[in-house]
Amino acid sequence: MTSHPPLIGVIGAGAWGTALATVAARGGKPVVLWSRSRQMASGLNATRRHPRLPEAALPPEVRATAESRDLTPCQLLILAPPAQALRSVMEECAPWLTSANAPIVIAAKGIELGTGKFLTDVLSEVCPQAETYILSGPSFASDVMLEKPTAVTLAGRTLEGAASLAASLSLPVFRIYSSVDRLGVQLGGAIKNVLAIACGISEGKALGDSARAALTTRGFTEMLRLGHAMGADPATLTGLSGLGDLILTCSSLQSRNFSFGIAVGRSDPASARAAARGVTIEGEATAKAVRAVARKQKVDLPLCAAVNDILECRIGVDAAINQLLNRPLRPERG
Repeated sequence: MTSHPPLIGVIGAGAWGTALATVAARGGKPVVLWSRSRQMASGLNATRRHPRLPEAALPPEVRATAESRDLTPCQLLILAPPAQALRSVMEECAPWLTSANAPIVIAAKGIELGTGKFLTDVLSEVCPQAETYILSGPSFASDVMLEKPTAVTLAGRTLEGAASLAASLSLPVFRIYSSVDRLGVQLGGAIKNVLAIACGISEGKALGDSARAALTTRGFTEMLRLGHAMGADPATLTGLSGLGDLILTCSSLQSRNFSFGIAVGRSDPASARAAARGVTIEGEATAKAVRAVARKQKVDLPLCAAVNDILECRIGVDAAINQLLNRPLRPERG
């Protein structure tokens, strides 16, 4: 008897969800790509191209849909909505997933506003029966669509489970490393977006490459500091989902957070938001959430706090820069 490849459901038809659907399809698996927008779903099926990723066509194994019931037979689910929409999207889809009992891979990056919860905790409240994994690392959707070499991390409750799932989804040009540090993988993916805005602001103010390097390095120290307080593995934060993603996001115009920061540095938060209309800037909401988490943990994160203060118009960019430059000098130990 010939066995059929498992049906994979990808929830969220943005650029990243579409890229991950393409990865799964290139691995020979049929994919259902779910969107809240019927117009988006029908457009993807008709044109076979995502409007933000016109350089590569969707494989024929990918079928877009706006019907949640189409997710029921899926044997693996990948979640790629904006982080702040994950709870509402899954509340909408969860009634159709109860019978599937499929493992779920979270591919969003952020911390939920209001609750301060990491996305694994959010999902456990909506789908308590699910075995949850986290996928994160230095990756742009356009690079993945064009089959450029990419490496990311998949974290699960057990190394065996994560390694098995990573092997089933990996491609020669899309390498997935396994981990059991779900907290560390999530922490790195969330904080790097906030720090990318900081580096973008520096770029927008034309402070130079040296300043951006300093911001990236000191920002990484803040990531390690909060990770230590919360019990994350330092090795995770120095890996792909921490330092690797931070380097990419803080140095490329492909990063929406970095580009948004440039706009803030050149003008102001309101003008930058207007220019970015229709595009999710994960780091903006995450800056507020990270500040709340840091306060709860009693951890000092001056760069992340400065980004949040700037975006909430509590301080101007120039004043925030002066404030940071006038902090007391200290030994470089973290």
